[in-house]
Amino acid sequence: MRVFFAALTAVSVLTFAGLASAEDRAYGGFDCTADCSGHAAGYNWAERHSIEDEDSCPEGNSQSFHEGCVAYTQDPTRDPDSDDDGHAAGEPVMPSEDDDDDK
Repeated sequence: MRVFFAALTAVSVLTFAGLASAEDRAYGGFDCTADCSGHAAGYNWAERHSIEDEDSCPEGNSQSFHEGCVAYTQDPTRDPDSDDDGHAAGEPVMPSEDDDDDK
């Protein structure tokens, strides 16, 4: 039973650490809650539909899609498939060994 709880604790800590790094990601100045794929989808949709005004961006079930659309209206020349740090949208970013906040 102790092994089960130890494993559960380890998985929880690793999951939380992954979520913390995801929260540090941004797309067009908007915080991403996961891998920025929703933002990229909204941006690409706005580009395909030639959206010029953020009031034309759909509001609905996905805040990240809406924010991605707004990001397009604010900067239609950015790389649509990358977050603000150049990481591919839709792919998780694992913290590197150099990312040590205790330095």
